[in-house]
Amino acid sequence: PLIDVDDLEEFAIRPAPQGVTVKCRITRDKKGMDRGMYPTYYLHLEREHGKKVFLLAGRKRKKSKTSNYLISIDPTDLSRGGESFIGKLRSNLMGTKFTVYDNGVNPMKTTSTLEASILRQELAAICYETNVLGFKGPRKMSVIIPGMNMDHERVSIRPRNEHETLLARWQNKNTESVIELHNKTPVWNDDTQSYVLNFHGRVTQASVKNFQIIHDNDPDYIVMQFGRVAEDVFTMDYNYPMCALQAFAIALSSFDSKLACE
Repeated sequence: PLIDVDDLEEFAIRPAPQGVTVKCRITRDKKGMDRGMYPTYYLHLEREHGKKVFLLAGRKRKKSKTSNYLISIDPTDLSRGGESFIGKLRSNLMGTKFTVYDNGVNPMKTTSTLEASILRQELAAICYETNVLGFKGPRKMSVIIPGMNMDHERVSIRPRNEHETLLARWQNKNTESVIELHNKTPVWNDDTQSYVLNFHGRVTQASVKNFQIIHDNDPDYIVMQFGRVAEDVFTMDYNYPMCALQAFAIALSSFDSKLACE
């Protein structure tokens, strides 16, 4: 089935169609003076015959105390005030927990009681844990995303304070309207002397950054997978109920994670 991306903004936050894996590719561009520190990441949808359709671009902001990525539907405009700004990914000070927002208003930055509809939505939270092997072995990730309602629409989570955030709900075990996902534990392979996952040909290079995200109830259903195919090229595939913006931001967090010391 052809995936319609005419309206990029709408497509980016629309969950993948049920039963369809959306196959994408991320390229990392390190050219230019400061790109080594602040590369730009481009997300493309893969079409048949090697064609690609641009979806999203992401770049780390420079003057930010914590890791803060802007995500845009225009590959040339990665500014916060631009019309193309669609969302952002922000980390805590440690760089171990991340939250993904849409382009709504930050409730802390407004004094008036705004209508809830323009407050920003939280689309995902990502937590990285160091494992017993320190930084050497596979990383542990928990991904928390808003749940779906009976009509298969995403539940809107627009926190007004710290206690309503996805991370707070997850930490307080208040997971009523959220879905908790985890990375699939890789298996040690004696031949390659490395931890491996089966990516069915979509990933060709070993990397600690490769991962698959699953729900504990159904470990065979891959909600999202990400992995390296070349030095600066990665594949990123996602399934219902995830959307492109969620999956791309989760991938960006894995590039950033302080725990990704290779």
